[in-house]
Amino acid sequence: MADSSSESAAASQKALFWGCFIALVTTAFGFITRLFLIGTWAGEFKLDPAQAGRLAGIGIWPFAVSIIGFSLFIDRIGYKVAMFMAFAGHLIWTIMGVSAYFVSHGANPDTKTAYELLYWGSLILGLANGTVESFINPVVATMFSKEKTKWLNILHAGWPGGLVIAGMTVIFMGDVKWGIKIGIIGLPAIVYLVMLVGQKFPVQERVQQGVTTKEMLSEFGVLGAAIVGGLVTLQLMDFFQGGSKILFLIIGLAIVAGFGAYTKALGRMLMFFLVLIMIPLATTEIGTDGWITSIMEGIAKEKFHPGWILVYTSAIMMVLRFFAGPIVHKLSPLGLLTLSSVLAIAGLTLLSSAAGAMIFIAATLYGFGKTFFWPTMLGVVAEQTPKGGALTLNAISGIGMLAVGTLGFPYIGALQADKQIQAVVATDAAKKVPGLVENGKLTTTVDKSIYEVIKYHTIDDEKLGAAVAKLPAADQKAANEAINNARGASNQGALGNMALFPGLMLASYIALLLYFKTKGGYKPVQLAAAPEAKAAT
Repeated sequence: MADSSSESAAASQKALFWGCFIALVTTAFGFITRLFLIGTWAGEFKLDPAQAGRLAGIGIWPFAVSIIGFSLFIDRIGYKVAMFMAFAGHLIWTIMGVSAYFVSHGANPDTKTAYELLYWGSLILGLANGTVESFINPVVATMFSKEKTKWLNILHAGWPGGLVIAGMTVIFMGDVKWGIKIGIIGLPAIVYLVMLVGQKFPVQERVQQGVTTKEMLSEFGVLGAAIVGGLVTLQLMDFFQGGSKILFLIIGLAIVAGFGAYTKALGRMLMFFLVLIMIPLATTEIGTDGWITSIMEGIAKEKFHPGWILVYTSAIMMVLRFFAGPIVHKLSPLGLLTLSSVLAIAGLTLLSSAAGAMIFIAATLYGFGKTFFWPTMLGVVAEQTPKGGALTLNAISGIGMLAVGTLGFPYIGALQADKQIQAVVATDAAKKVPGLVENGKLTTTVDKSIYEVIKYHTIDDEKLGAAVAKLPAADQKAANEAINNARGASNQGALGNMALFPGLMLASYIALLLYFKTKGGYKPVQLAAAPEAKAAT
């Protein structure tokens, strides 16, 4: 009888795990289908690179709002409620995204309304994706409390798995209407709903051990809240352009003050350091993945679909994450993260100038490098701050997504805009256009900024077209082709600048290795069972 009960519990645990896995696959469907279409939307809605980055970012940073927000009270409302809310968000995005296509391509095209549907629908998608991770991470960390890093890596194989499946599907769809490409997210969404609706979710580890909500929040502390408050302030400045910057600053400060008043704790310095590392980590992985397709369009033209780079590196990630257990055992989580940083630096540096077969060789290095970043960081947080429960585990992901959506995507877009200007200035065709290049500078640029923090220049296409029009009619076509080709190919160089981020991570992980060496080596922290487990308060 005991064996039968044990087998039933194991089967239920297995079904719950794979339901969480498919939920993560769904988030990847939403991510990659949008980002494969960013270039299409940029052309259709006339967006410059940084504006396209803003559209990409609106599908990313809301993730942080829901994953951090839910983590504060998810143990009270229950993981199943969060699952239903995530499904509702995925369904709404599907409806809005598909509708946007028909609004833009109908009998009376309305590109403004179509763009608004995509923009606000992307926000809802980001919230839904964050809600998924708000319940799957603590559920899996609780079910496999003795092997958190291993099972979180396996769980997060669902992310690249979804990128591969959806990416290949979109590529093979070819010129199929982009509204249909958006709609494919509905398939895995229905699957995870069916798989999880009848499951019983576990009680989170810190709740089992009687750790109170205040103790959980104290692990994150004022220092962690300060990072969230700062990023939220920047995002509000962008989201409500033209609004009161002082008001947004007050909101950011209120987050920090409220957290401090309740917890009266700075938070664990180790957790704060891990939060800081997560910013370049998220930019390296999610930021680069988000831009890689449009970045590679210039050199992939007429050779291969640029999306194959992301699909290929995602396939590497998917396979390797299933074998994370032995690798982590051999190297330790921090050793693995250190090695991964080295590989990411090498991969991004080579990708910035690679051509032909070398593109996929460089992508292989980058793929190996980024594979273990995200889930292994989650594992380190779960193992080192178990009192933080769902909050610290999910906040690290939330801050990463908030950082990449707020700063990472627009910054990479700004890098590309700068590379395009440099490339145009260097072309012989541009130098022959009267007044286009003066003193080594392009005269048809516009100064722009993102929340007055990221300053950049972009090419004004109307001014550029007017300048080229000064050439004899017979020379204009050749000049435009040469300039456009230079602009497209130049984006690849931005990847070299991105190697700075894994470089910062490498230095940070080496510092952590040295820190834990003084403590006798890296060891997971185990929560001691309380004499009487208290309910979360």
